[in-house]
Amino acid sequence: MRISHTIQINAPVERVFDTFTDLNKAPKHLSGIKHLEMVKGPEQIAVGTRWRETREMMGKDSTEEMWVTELTRNKSYAVDAESHGTKYHSEFTFQEQDGGTSVTWMFEGIPQTFGAKLMSLTAKLFMGPLKKMLAKDLEDLKAACENA
Repeated sequence: MRISHTIQINAPVERVFDTFTDLNKAPKHLSGIKHLEMVKGPEQIAVGTRWRETREMMGKDSTEEMWVTELTRNKSYAVDAESHGTKYHSEFTFQEQDGGTSVTWMFEGIPQTFGAKLMSLTAKLFMGPLKKMLAKDLEDLKAACENA
């Protein structure tokens, strides 16, 4: 399962990158986050930074631990997580464009266990809500960047 979404933000790449990577302000900027708890590392992310994020998913609270695996300032960063036999990988890329910043978010879920592979057959049922959540997060961050 792979999803990607691109958004144009009317703000300089430095501000956009700083807003996307500021975990301290993430619950304020992202309406989908109910709670965020730092596990390891600085709140302005770096490779190895870990946190637990709680969101409501299909009517229930879901908490996942995530960590930064790659980071190139003002260019890109990657975040991984593992849950219920599936490895999740997100990549964010930032590119100056037309006086603003183009941001692409790629999200991928890779089943690791037999049970997760079976469940992946029904993953298409969750694609709509997942795409909607991804787009809403990007819209929330766009507003935070443009209103700073």
